[in-house]
Amino acid sequence: MTRTIQQWLARVQSLLYCNENGFWGTFLESQRSCVCHGSTTLCQRPIPCIIGGNNSCAMCSLANISLCGSCNKGYKLYRGRCEPQNVDSERSEQFISFETDLDFQDLELKYLLQKMDSRLYVHTTFISNEIRLDTFFDPRWRKRMSLTLKSNKNRMDFIHMVIGMSMRICQMRNSSLDPMFFVYVNPFSGSHSEGWNMPFGEFGYPRWEKIRLQNSQCYNWTLLLGNRWKTFFETVHIYLRSRTRLPTLRNETGQGPVDLSDPSKRQFYIKISDVQVFGYSLRFNADLLRSAVQQVNQSYTQGGQFYSSSSVMLLMLDIRDRINRLAPPVAPGKPQLDLFSCMLKHRLKLTNSEIIRVNHALDLYNTEILKQSDQMTAKLC
Repeated sequence: MTRTIQQWLARVQSLLYCNENGFWGTFLESQRSCVCHGSTTLCQRPIPCIIGGNNSCAMCSLANISLCGSCNKGYKLYRGRCEPQNVDSERSEQFISFETDLDFQDLELKYLLQKMDSRLYVHTTFISNEIRLDTFFDPRWRKRMSLTLKSNKNRMDFIHMVIGMSMRICQMRNSSLDPMFFVYVNPFSGSHSEGWNMPFGEFGYPRWEKIRLQNSQCYNWTLLLGNRWKTFFETVHIYLRSRTRLPTLRNETGQGPVDLSDPSKRQFYIKISDVQVFGYSLRFNADLLRSAVQQVNQSYTQGGQFYSSSSVMLLMLDIRDRINRLAPPVAPGKPQLDLFSCMLKHRLKLTNSEIIRVNHALDLYNTEILKQSDQMTAKLC
C-alpha cells in the first residue's frame, strides 16, 4: 500500500515529536499535539513554534523551541507568543522605559549570568538579623534575609526588574544538608503581605540550578527567570530551610556563633558567602504618570466623559496591561495578580479610593467604548 505525502509527513512528525520517556504516540497536525499510546500523556516532546507572518513567530526561541523568540513588525513578544503592538506603546515609554538595551535573549542572559556580567548587577542592601554573610551558621531553624533597594527614598526615578538571582553556599565536608529556599517578592515596596511567593517548578516557572565549584565544598545556586518570568521588584525576602531532618539539641536556638570544633554538629553548618539579584532599572516618570492618572480620575468623576480624554485612557490601558503582564504565574483558572494597583499605591502614593476609581474608569472605557472584555485580576496591595 502506497502512503501519501501527508501520511509520510505525519509518520515523520510522530517520530520527531511523540517519542519521549520511552513512550510512543501519533502526531496530529490539526491540533499540533500528540496522542500518546497506552493511556499516557508523557510521549510528547517540545513542538517547534509556527514561523510565518502576522502573529506567527519570526523565529523560534533558542532556549525553548516551542516558544517564539522574536516577532514580526507590528507585534510584540509576550511570554513566548506574538501579540499585536499597541499604537500607544511608544508613548508609554515616556512614562516607563519598558524597552531597554538589556532585553537580551534567554541564552544570552544565561551566559551573562554565568559570567556575572556587571551590566546585570542590581545593587541592593542585604538585611538579616539571623545570618551574617561568609559566616557559618546552624540552619536547623528558619533563617530569613532580604535584599532591598529602598527606591521610594533613594532612587525615585526608577523602578526595577529582576531577571535572576544567585547565591554561593558552602557546606562542611560530608554534609547531608540540602538547603531549600522560599522567596517572596515585593514588586513596589509595601508590607510582607503585599508580596508573592516564587512558585519554583510550577506552571512552567524555573527552578534553582545548583553547580558545585571545582575543588570546593561550595555551590553556586542560580535562578534564571529570563524574559518569560522577569518581573518588578523592590525587595526580595529569602527564607532558608533544610530538607534534612536535623536533631534538636537542648538549650539551643540556632542563633549566635557556632562551634566548628564539635564533629557531631559541624556537618550541619553552612555559610552563604554571596547573594546577588540580577536585573536592570527602568526610568520612571512619576510626575508625568501622576498627571495622566489625574486626568483619568477627572473623566470618571465627571460622569464618564471618556471621548474627550480617549488618548490618555488608551495610554493608561496600555501601561496597566504592560505592568500586569509582568505578574507572576498563577494556577489555571485563577486571576492574575494586580501589580498595576501596587505601583499606584507605593510609587504614586494614591489612596485606595483613588486606585479604585482609576481602575473602574479604565474598565468602563475598555468595555463600553472599546468593546473589549476585561481581564480579571486579584488584589495584591
